[in-house]
Amino acid sequence: MIERIFQTNWMELFDVTLRAILSLITLFLITKMLGKKQVSQLSLFDYVIGISIGNFAAEMTINLESDYLHGILAVVIFGIVAYLVSILTMKSIHLRRYFMGTPTLLIQDGKLLEQNMKKVKYDVNDLLEQCRTNGYFDLSEIKYALMEANGTLSILPFETERPLKVKDMKIKPKKEGLCANVIIDGKVMPNNLKNCNKDETWLKKELKIKGYTDLQQILLATVDVNEKLQVYERNLEETSKDVLE
Repeated sequence: MIERIFQTNWMELFDVTLRAILSLITLFLITKMLGKKQVSQLSLFDYVIGISIGNFAAEMTINLESDYLHGILAVVIFGIVAYLVSILTMKSIHLRRYFMGTPTLLIQDGKLLEQNMKKVKYDVNDLLEQCRTNGYFDLSEIKYALMEANGTLSILPFETERPLKVKDMKIKPKKEGLCANVIIDGKVMPNNLKNCNKDETWLKKELKIKGYTDLQQILLATVDVNEKLQVYERNLEETSKDVLE
């Protein structure tokens, strides 16, 4: 084993390392160019492009006999093609339907559409699994089920099965919004305080009311749109104690 290590061609290892770094940088830049949609919502075309680019990157890294510049060129070309297609599909609904696909109804008015299920290569078990994943264990609750172009299943339940909303109860809802993190890991976030129209004097006063005098006691503190301060203490000692017990 030790003899093999000393017999290793270190120049080849260096070459593989360099190729891997170049592949990673190229893939990262191409992904940044394509945007988040490529990562979060893979259509059939995006899937093909992703696999192809991954194969090019792997070949460019492992195959030392290939010119890595050729691999980079192939990745860049596929990335540019994908980018141009994304631009064209935003401008043309016909191209969008061709490249990205269209949604397919699997349940309509509570009835299973077997022909459409065969079209998307879905059997009953696949449908049941996706319905359960969406929180529906009883198909009789579903009015419409739609398979999106990226393969996810969107469900619209019958009116009588829909969750009760605040407006249905005719109750005035409490104002809600994003919380601002004003203390993280014992450190005050002045910019977040400023965005809340608050300052450190107000923060220290509110903390004192809650019984906090040392910021190091606090792991996280947030302020909501109703100016309510919520404090989350450090509990490392308590956790360690529980584990030991």
